[in-house]
Amino acid sequence: MTPDMSDVTRARHGRPVHHWRRDLVELAALFTAVAVADGVANLIGHGPDGPALLMISALALAATAGFHTWWARRHGHAPPPLPAADTGARQAAPARPAGPGDGAHGVTGTSTLWRMRTTVRDEPGSLAALCTALAEHRVDILSLQTHPLADGTVDEFLLRAPGTLSAAELTRAIAAAGGTSTYIERADAHDLVDAPTRVLGLATRTALDAAELPLALRQLLGRCTIRSLPGRGRDQESVPAEGVLEDTVMRLRAPEGGVLSVERPYLPFTPTEFARARALVELDARLGPRLPDGQDLLTLPEGDDIAVRRIDTGELAAAKAMHERCSARTLTLRYHGPVGDADRYLQHLLSPRFGRTLAAQTSTGRIVGLGHLLWDGDETEIALLIEDDWQRRGVGAELLRRLVGMAREAHCDSVYAVTQASNTGMVAAMRGLGLPLDYQVEEGTLVITARLTAEPSPRPTYDRAHRD
Repeated sequence: MTPDMSDVTRARHGRPVHHWRRDLVELAALFTAVAVADGVANLIGHGPDGPALLMISALALAATAGFHTWWARRHGHAPPPLPAADTGARQAAPARPAGPGDGAHGVTGTSTLWRMRTTVRDEPGSLAALCTALAEHRVDILSLQTHPLADGTVDEFLLRAPGTLSAAELTRAIAAAGGTSTYIERADAHDLVDAPTRVLGLATRTALDAAELPLALRQLLGRCTIRSLPGRGRDQESVPAEGVLEDTVMRLRAPEGGVLSVERPYLPFTPTEFARARALVELDARLGPRLPDGQDLLTLPEGDDIAVRRIDTGELAAAKAMHERCSARTLTLRYHGPVGDADRYLQHLLSPRFGRTLAAQTSTGRIVGLGHLLWDGDETEIALLIEDDWQRRGVGAELLRRLVGMAREAHCDSVYAVTQASNTGMVAAMRGLGLPLDYQVEEGTLVITARLTAEPSPRPTYDRAHRD
């Protein structure tokens, strides 16, 4: 909008500008004042109430002088207007003066972190309207990312809001300011890291461990469901090398073959998010299969030494040999199906694409226990298989404790184990975690869910000899 001409010419080079019209007005006022003064003087000199009229005149003169001073300060010394912003840029909101209760970030007392995403028209002032609406509710903008679209722009905010401000109130304020398709959820301290630093950290973790790719994608894109599909024949050919983005679903060529499907029903993916996800997958494909080196040597309560380390499909033969040493009952409790089908599950379970696998080995290198942490869509499953001769000796509890630690590192809210109600060993191991547990029983199948948001109670640990 074009400013009024008087606002534009009111100041030049920081000094007030005087005009001839204003000089004529002041000269006319001067002649009028002289005429009034002459009339008052004649009235005082020839009238009986001269002193009273003189006092009234003095008061009127003082009031007039005060009004003139106020008017001059308000209209004659106004600061020059800010230069017009570039019409091609989306303007930010002006700063709100700090109120009496404002703290360092404009919010005092209990505050809440929110991650919010909304879509606005790509035109000047659209972002300013959002920021103004947030400022009116004393919401502090900690970070902002923009995702250009063909018909608008997606603005992604990290906000610190007063604890009394609900998500519904915040959403209504954004809608009134022009935001559409708004999505808001609670954030935590991990979201305070800026976007480039977070992406570089995820790339580093992916480079060190092939099992990190699903986790990296989940942390990059928020709450989403990630599935590895075989993608044989026509299905794989339907996904080009550069991948496919379809609103709330993206499909990418998996590094080991097949298709990697990422779905987020509540919020469409942006081209920027698609490009970042594709870059992570391409990095993983270039580096090939890999596992972090090292193992922990542990001394069990009975004095036996075992080694715990990560394994993948390269240990498939050793894992099958362990199956052959397990009893039919042990395999049935673990796989909930025919014993003959147990071996064909191992290829999937040992693949880093579906999770992480820990193996407990004796000093001779024989595998006596397997622990799996499996990425099940947006949930996390935990599973154990201990060879019969090594059960009830603390191997399963040690593997389970380490798997839960991995789940915490992956920012999982909970893990669940599917077993049978008669599997007292698994039930005891889950109870030994010291975490809040939820139980669900259906037709003999027991699902135990451990909530990782609570701090575990202290438990005795086994002696660690050393780490290679």
